[in-house]
Amino acid sequence: MRKIGILRGQEDSFPDALIQRINRMGVEDVQADFIEIDGVKEAPDFGDYRVILDRISQDIPFYRSMLKNAMLNGVRVVNNPFWWSADDKFFGYCLLRKIGINVPRTVLLPNRDHTPDTDAKSYRNLKYPLSWEDIFDYIGFPAFMKPHAGGGWKHVYKIHNREEFFHYYNQTGDLCMMLQEGIEFERYYRCYGIGYQHVWLMEYDPLQPHHLRYVRNPQPIPSGLEAQMRNEVTKICSALGYDFNTVEFAIRDGVPYAIDFTNPAPDCDIHSVTEENFYWVLDAASQYLVELAQQPPLDFQEYRWSHFLQR
Repeated sequence: MRKIGILRGQEDSFPDALIQRINRMGVEDVQADFIEIDGVKEAPDFGDYRVILDRISQDIPFYRSMLKNAMLNGVRVVNNPFWWSADDKFFGYCLLRKIGINVPRTVLLPNRDHTPDTDAKSYRNLKYPLSWEDIFDYIGFPAFMKPHAGGGWKHVYKIHNREEFFHYYNQTGDLCMMLQEGIEFERYYRCYGIGYQHVWLMEYDPLQPHHLRYVRNPQPIPSGLEAQMRNEVTKICSALGYDFNTVEFAIRDGVPYAIDFTNPAPDCDIHSVTEENFYWVLDAASQYLVELAQQPPLDFQEYRWSHFLQR
């Protein structure tokens, strides 16, 4: 038996439906269930599991470490825990700029307060004060300040002037932050990318309450813009090494800017993404996971970090 294990957190609708959909496909020798994890030995036996879909390790380090061990023992993990562990949002903006994707102008800022077990001597390589006026001239206002890592819209501030900037920056403690150009958009899209080939575009309004952000009855997307976003979703996910992700684009003057694109446990709840989007991601995810389960187990000839990043 080739098993697909679902590792879930608080969500219900997507994981439950995904297991039912995979098992109803009737693919010979493939079965999905909720994997049960005990204490993990350094040389574990993952039994018949060929694939694990990770929906929760971003919040539980125990699971992240277990998933790395699973890969070491031949299990395919979606998303790859080695890529996921190495990421931060600022690096993502730098990477996308490097590969020719439009992103907002972004500056990485040092933490306002000392991190634990450091003092002023620990920061002797840091220029003081920073070249604030040069930073503000480069970014412009309005701008957004947000953590260089993390998600869930935590510690995100819209900034209209330098006074507001320092008001909020002084509240960020020891968080490493970014200041980013505010893209005043006419339309906004959130796009699923699954398996480097399945792409689904959803009009999205980040200014609405969470349960209303996915636009019902959206307007048609201009064909050129649709083709560009589809191509860039695949390009972004491939560059990041994420085979289950969402990419968000803000459209300004007809040009898409990648705003948020490191979402390797993206929202798939039917109550927020709407039924049409839910059933698309359910179909695409089940097809992709079954395809992975039918492949031979991973076989690493050398045990170096770079080898664990191979798809």
